[in-house]
Amino acid sequence: MTAEAGGSGSLPAQEPPRVEPRTVPPWARKSTVVGLSVLFALLAFGATTQTWVDAEVQGAAVRTAPVTVPGSQAATAVTALALVGLAGTLAAAVAGRIGRAVSSAVVVLAGFGVAAACFAVIADPRGAADSSIAKATGVSGGPASTTLTWFPAAAAAAGIVLALCGVLALVASRRWPTRTKYDAGQGASPRPGRESKVAEGDGAEPASTSGRVDEIDGWDRLTKGEDPTT
Repeated sequence: MTAEAGGSGSLPAQEPPRVEPRTVPPWARKSTVVGLSVLFALLAFGATTQTWVDAEVQGAAVRTAPVTVPGSQAATAVTALALVGLAGTLAAAVAGRIGRAVSSAVVVLAGFGVAAACFAVIADPRGAADSSIAKATGVSGGPASTTLTWFPAAAAAAGIVLALCGVLALVASRRWPTRTKYDAGQGASPRPGRESKVAEGDGAEPASTSGRVDEIDGWDRLTKGEDPTT
């Protein structure tokens, strides 16, 4: 009977090391979702540093060199929205449960905003390059031929994937563990198996436990400027 009681008492001691965080599927892991979101936000931002539209002014009295329009000028909103998506991703990585949902929604909106701005340039490259042409030639609204590069399409694809990463974060963030400053204290609490042994009258265990408590109390009293020996 004693052996059976001891065996049943030792079972709870193996229960605390749960494997709940390890049950998160690979697609829902924080590192996967955050890494993909950061990657595509940076891709969308990096695309704006490249040439999106090549324009050549026609019918001008003085022939001008072809005008190259970077994405930061053709679609200024893309640069800002890509940074918003990046900030929302980083916020979702460190925020609590509600903060993750809000930050993920921001990432979704930023991703779709990037895609919409890119499609606007693809639909009307002449309008996107108009301000750059006027600045280079001094003539606004004159005839000009424009040629799109592949960077607007790449940025639009990155924006769509960024929005999908935000949706994925909304779903997957429910599986992410939420850690607070109290987790360490909860994890260091005595396990049920050890409590049962103390209750059964094991003389060595209470002594060691009380020793730890006294030592901690002594340090607490020292930090307060009190004498722990009194």
